[in-house]
Amino acid sequence: MSRQVMFLLKELELTLQRLELWQDEMPSEDALASTQPFAVDTLEFHQWLQFILLVRFRNMLATGQALPTAVAIYPMATEVYKNKLKEHALLLDVLARLDETLSGKPVERLQ
Repeated sequence: MSRQVMFLLKELELTLQRLELWQDEMPSEDALASTQPFAVDTLEFHQWLQFILLVRFRNMLATGQALPTAVAIYPMATEVYKNKLKEHALLLDVLARLDETLSGKPVERLQ
């Protein structure tokens, strides 16, 4: 599973870049220290993906830690991008596959 997750994390990074959501400048330490789910109070969702999710998951894989199995990234993404589903279809697909890989359960996808 870790190999598949590593592949999906790389695909997530490339998709964020393709959609021009990738940022070169890191948010402030205060913004990254949010305790809210998805750092909704301090970061845009794509920033959370880049600077928190990708960093944490890659660190977990590198140090042999167990990855979370109770995940719901796709539902949050569909809410965030509900007015731009077509524009973010590639991103939503990657996140659905990441959720499915981590949880071992199919994700009910929007049509």
